[in-house]
This record gives sequence, C-alpha cells and structure tokens, in this order.
Amino acid sequence: MSRRWLNRLRWQPVYRFRFGGIQWTDPVLGLALAAGPMAWTVMLFLLVPTDDWLWPLSEPWLFLMPVLVYPVLEEIVFRGMLQDWLASLSRKTWGILSLANVITSLCFAALHLIHQPPLWAALVFFPSLVFGYFRERHDTLGTPILLHVVYNFGAVWFFWG
Repeated sequence: MSRRWLNRLRWQPVYRFRFGGIQWTDPVLGLALAAGPMAWTVMLFLLVPTDDWLWPLSEPWLFLMPVLVYPVLEEIVFRGMLQDWLASLSRKTWGILSLANVITSLCFAALHLIHQPPLWAALVFFPSLVFGYFRERHDTLGTPILLHVVYNFGAVWFFWG
C-alpha cells in the first residue's frame, strides 16, 4: 500500500479529551454517530429483529466480517479511490453534497444488491452519503470507517442473526 493511501487512513482530531469528559470539536459527527442507534430503534419497530440476540457469540466471524472488515475495505475502495477520483474530475456540488459523493453512493448501493434485497440495498444509499460527506469534511478515511463500523454494528447484530 503506498504512503499516500496510508496517509488517508489517519484520524483527524474530531474530539479532545478534557478533564471531566470529552469535548467534541465537530458536533455534526456527534449527530452522525447518534443517527445509527436512532435508526436501529426505528428499524426494531418496523422490521422483524433476530430471535437470538447472542448469535454473534456463536458465530463471531459471521458478525465480525461485516462489522469490522467490510467497512474498512469498502471505505478504501469507495471513498478512498472512487470518490477521490470522481472529485478530481468534477467539483460540482449541491449544498453539502458533491457530485462525486452522489455517484459514489449510487455505486455503493448498487454493489449491495449482490447480497441484499433491493429495498435494503437502496436504503444503503443514505448512510453512504453520510460516509462520503465526512470523507470530504475531515479529509480522512478514518471518520467514514468509524461511522460505517458503528452503523453496521447494530444493523448486523439486530437483523442478520
């Protein structure tokens, strides 16, 4: 892996530890992190969750791959390579969304059609926009990887078992 790609994995200081707690330097990231548990709560009421809440203990690799491994690989490919390449071709934006982010998110959702039902794959488009937004906002892959891991954690635990 080239030094350029390794530099993109660096973590930006989005929070600082202070005596008495954490001080966020990016409150938008705090909202994005909170969106995961809020979405899981809504999904628990709309969808049928797994019967076995302890299933990750009996099948740890089935849990860890989509929660830890796939997010890292997907963010390197989609945000680190594809979105960066598209951004080099066009700087077009609509408010906080870039054309590169929208196209990357469409490709990301399309990839999820391979293993997920069409509606679930289509809904992946929205968190993908969040990942792409933070890729551009923080200029690092660390933040989208963190968000992707957090979002997948609940979705996989509650609904894949």
